[in-house]
Order: sequence, then structure tokens, then C-alpha cells
Amino acid sequence: MPYAAFRSIGAYVPEKILTNEDLSKMVDTSDEWITKRTGIKERHIAAKDEFTSDLGVKAAQKAIQRSGIDIHDIDMIVCATISPDYFCMPSTATIIATKLGIKNVTAFDISAACTGFVYILAIAKAFIESGMKKNVLIIGAEKLSAITDYSDRGTCILFGDGAGAAVISATDNKDEAIIDVHTGADGEYADLLMTPNGGSGSAHDSLEQEAGSCFMQMKGNETFKVAVRTLTKDVKDILEHNNIKSEDIKHFVPHQANYRIIKAVGDALKMREEQVVLTVHKYGNTSGASIPMAINDLYEAGELEAGELMLLDAFGGGLTWGSALVPFSPLK
Repeated sequence: MPYAAFRSIGAYVPEKILTNEDLSKMVDTSDEWITKRTGIKERHIAAKDEFTSDLGVKAAQKAIQRSGIDIHDIDMIVCATISPDYFCMPSTATIIATKLGIKNVTAFDISAACTGFVYILAIAKAFIESGMKKNVLIIGAEKLSAITDYSDRGTCILFGDGAGAAVISATDNKDEAIIDVHTGADGEYADLLMTPNGGSGSAHDSLEQEAGSCFMQMKGNETFKVAVRTLTKDVKDILEHNNIKSEDIKHFVPHQANYRIIKAVGDALKMREEQVVLTVHKYGNTSGASIPMAINDLYEAGELEAGELMLLDAFGGGLTWGSALVPFSPLK
């Protein structure tokens, strides 16, 4: 049986930066208020003519180049996004494939919100270990500014745009293998984080109502409590299942939703400060893109070495959650 190895990472953020000071001129807020509650200082915003697929392509190009694998050897592309180029069809993954010049490959999107990257990591692992695919390009890409209501102080301070990508490839070397991936969901909490976007479950009487419903909506306090409880349990479970202790983790890379959530989970797991990767201050919450973007920051800072064990952890709308134990295994 082949194993699945995490070969490379890449990321991209748009040039435009929206600071807390900028937001204070748009809604009743301030840099102090936002920083104290979220840890966020700024976020990147895509241009009007820059689509989710464009962000994904730029991240993917870096990941493919760094992988050492020929682009034409990619045999599957999976994109995690809640802000696709088109809400119905075609999938953003197919558009990314075309823009990359990759043809005749399996390509599809998944919607798991902020847990998206962990979900597509699990999908890539399963396809490779079954022998169906050899080189899978996974992408978390979001243009959340397109579905953010900038008159809603509770959400507009949180979200930013960006993309992260990784190449997952088959290997015979068990030491290089992704150790484990856990994913879960509970639809009972669906109303805590949602975008009632005029789908078949939320019909509207007018186009105006339908357009207004395309923005993200969140119940912040309830989400915080469920997130901390769920993430802490999920990480403890995956560590215990694999007989790994928290001190064995080189880098704990949580979804970058909110500094308070990250700190609460890190403290509950007794993670040292230097183990916990933080990028929320400069990117905000980029949903399914946040984990690969954070890994890319580690890589580009020279802090990610071959063989190092990463613990990934995420929680998002659905509700969904997931965690993964992933050695960084670049081709030698």
C-alpha cells in the first residue's frame, strides 16, 4: 500500500491591505477594540477583477514548483472554498486546472468552511493510499471579501482573502507518511455560522432579499464556546490515538480564526508558546486558506525543516472540525 506524503507548500495574498484603522472609518469600531477581541491588526483584500481561482492558481504555482514534481504529473485537484468563482457551477478547481494548463484530471470543490484544508488533506490521503491517484494538488482559497457585509461590525473585522496550496504525493517510505487525519461535523449547530445564500433551503421573494442573504452571518459568543470545547477534544483524541504527546509536536498550526480561541486551545493542550503558529494578526480569518498560509509562513521564514511534525487543527461552519498529524516530507 502506498503512503501519502506532504511534499510542498505555497501561498498567496492580494496586495491590498485593510487595516483596523481603515475599518474604523467604515463601522463603529477601533483598532483597540478589534485587537483586544480578535488579535487581528490587518487583512488582505482581493481586487474586484481578482477571483478566488486567481488566488488559488498563484498559491498552487508555488507549491508545484517547490514540490519538484512535473506539473503534468498532477492527477487530481481539490479546492476547499466557501467563496467560489461561481456558487453553482463550474467548480473553482476546474477553473484552477485550466488556468494552470492541467487537463484531463479529476477536479472538484468541497465546502467545509474553515476546516476545508483538513478535509481535502483527508481526501488526498485516501485517494493516494487507495492507489487511485499519485500526485494530488490541494488548495484552500477564499475571496471572503465578496461575501462579507462591511456594515456588520461583528463579521467584517474578522475576514480576509488569500490562498494556500500543497502537493500530496505517493511514497513507499512510511517515515514520510501523513500519520493521521480526523474530521467531523454536527449540523445541529449550523445556524452559528452560515451564509443563507438563496439556495433551495432558503427561498426568497425578491432579488433584493436574495442578494442581502449572500453575506456571512455568525453568532460570535456561542461559536467561541463550541469551538474551544470541540477543538480541544479533537486534538486530544488524535494525539492519544497515535500515542503522541503534545511536547512531541514541533509546530501546532491551528486555523487562524481568533487569537482568543487559539490561546484557549493551546493552553488547554499545554502547548508552549513557541509551538503555536500565529498569523491571524496579519491575515485575519481566511477560512480554508488559513492553515496552508500559516504553514507557508513557516516555510518561507526557514522554520520548517524536513521531517518536522506538524499538528493541524480547524473548526468551521457546518459545523465542521478536523485535525491532522503531518510530517513535512519534501522530495530530497
